[in-house]
Amino acid sequence: MGSVRWAFRCGSWTPGRSDWLFAARCIQREEKDRIGQFVFAKDAKSAMAGRLLLRRLVCEKMGIPWSEIRLERSPRGKPYLATPGKVSSESDLAWSFNLSHQGDYAVLAAEQGRQVGVDIMKTAMPGCSSVLEFFRIMTRQFTAHEWSAIQSAGSEHQQLAAFYRHWALKESFIKAIGTGLGFNLQRVEFHLPSEPLTQDRVLHQTKMHLDEEEEEDWVFEESLLDADHHVAVALGPADNTCPAPRPPSLLPPTTFTVLSFRELIDSASPLTDEDPTYWDSFKMKAEAPQRQKDTHTST
Repeated sequence: MGSVRWAFRCGSWTPGRSDWLFAARCIQREEKDRIGQFVFAKDAKSAMAGRLLLRRLVCEKMGIPWSEIRLERSPRGKPYLATPGKVSSESDLAWSFNLSHQGDYAVLAAEQGRQVGVDIMKTAMPGCSSVLEFFRIMTRQFTAHEWSAIQSAGSEHQQLAAFYRHWALKESFIKAIGTGLGFNLQRVEFHLPSEPLTQDRVLHQTKMHLDEEEEEDWVFEESLLDADHHVAVALGPADNTCPAPRPPSLLPPTTFTVLSFRELIDSASPLTDEDPTYWDSFKMKAEAPQRQKDTHTST
């Protein structure tokens, strides 16, 4: 079975005119138009990276030429492949894929023969309240066991990191099963291993309880892209046609590969003509924060 874990650092990506216009030519017109409607450049960059990550996956792992890839969105907004898939040389098992972007990264996780969900969270101070007030507002999202783990994590920053770690785990599961906002997050409870989470290493030992019963068929991968960005990948039960899954302790490492922009577009080919006004619009959004800063300084 195939596994893919890719990340792209959109936070530090400062595309020039040629790169942004080429990227825009390599995605479907409706997606290009949707990205062009974002108010902030950081959101446009994250969305663009997500589209390119998906198309790279379909092209390189599913064997569909870039120009023939057709991605659509479900009523819930989840992307899916409308192009008929080709039989892989490795296996004819279907690929499941999921995207997430938050903080400085966009990430993609894909798996053959298993449901997959991914979520990334950046540990950051809440913008409008104290940590104590933030936790009070979020009380109903976690169980008593989870709050105990979060609030006993140590310093305020360590508690925030534990909070976002639990949140990413819950979101990865919700995204894997495709459930919307109506799911009661207290139905899901995570039991974290005592082993600390570190960079360049994946933990598989986290256990999930659903309605107070341990779900042994689910595997959760946890990793740090850097000191502040935590990623959780949820892997559902294997398809009946798959071999029996190996215990987590025997699973191969599945660390995220951080791609450069050149690697991101390595298989890309243009789908539309160049639109110079698309760069003008993006450039204005990218320069807006500096203009606001200059205005604030001058006053």
